[in-house]
Amino acid sequence: MMIQRDSPAGIKDANSMTSKGRFDIKTLLFTTTISIAYLLLSAWLVGFKTDQLWLVVIFNACYYFSWHTRHLITGFSIFIVYWVLFDYMKAFPNYLYNTVHIKDLYEAEKSLFGVVVNGVKVTPNEYWLSHSQSWIDIMSGIFYLCWVPVPLIFAAYLFYNDREAFIHFSATFLLVNLVGFVIYYIYPAAPPWYVQLHGFDFIAHTPGNPAGLTRFDQHMNANIFTALYSKSSNVFAAMPSLHSAYPLVVLYYSRHHMKVAFQALFAVIAVGIWFSAVYNSHHYVLDVAAGIICAAATIIFYRRVLMHTTWYKKGVAKFFVLVNTIR
Repeated sequence: MMIQRDSPAGIKDANSMTSKGRFDIKTLLFTTTISIAYLLLSAWLVGFKTDQLWLVVIFNACYYFSWHTRHLITGFSIFIVYWVLFDYMKAFPNYLYNTVHIKDLYEAEKSLFGVVVNGVKVTPNEYWLSHSQSWIDIMSGIFYLCWVPVPLIFAAYLFYNDREAFIHFSATFLLVNLVGFVIYYIYPAAPPWYVQLHGFDFIAHTPGNPAGLTRFDQHMNANIFTALYSKSSNVFAAMPSLHSAYPLVVLYYSRHHMKVAFQALFAVIAVGIWFSAVYNSHHYVLDVAAGIICAAATIIFYRRVLMHTTWYKKGVAKFFVLVNTIR
């Protein structure tokens, strides 16, 4: 048995990980306790949903099926943490902690990026609302569907090709989300479609809305975005656009791990998502710019500061052992 060749400096052999069986009592008690605690806490905070049960079933099945699947699900637990935190935001709406920015954000968008149509200045969202095209509806919908699958597929690629890079990419992805979540609570912001439907009045408990992406569902005779946005954790979390942040993180880490053709593909997807966010009235250009800045700043902080701290390097080394597949 041996650990993957691209291991961080200072990591010891992982053979000790197999000194006990996959089903030892301590491990079983730990995973069972965590699973039950998660289900109970979720039911208390946001109400019981079958999604939560499926998450527990998938995690435990992968954790005990084989050593390989255990390392795989342990590595992707970083993304599970993101999903759980996002879900729990429903229990703590950001509009309870700060004033929601509606009119001021709209006016700033119009002032900076407004387009004059028939002598009237409108936001880019309003322009595209009256100039939508079927083919753009479909293309923008396809791009917007990439916002989670692309990071997950890229993470899987790194997991099987460079385990250390996988850890750094996944940790950066989580950190970008944490930064974005903090900003959501500091600066609650309504999306463009909210103004289109409700004007500048604040209405608590407003449900999620697929906005322009409804047209994609209609063209495809599907219920993809309608179902997705019915589970929205917080309508007033438009600034920054994390949809716009994710592809930039993927693009950055793809530079040293994928061929130029794939890097170009990720760049096209990034631009496509940025355009789609504005075209379908989910974000202002300001939101998209804030998402890009959020991703860039987080990447710089992670690579130049966090990665060079002693305690973090030790943590990465330990986590590497946990996710390293034994062959």
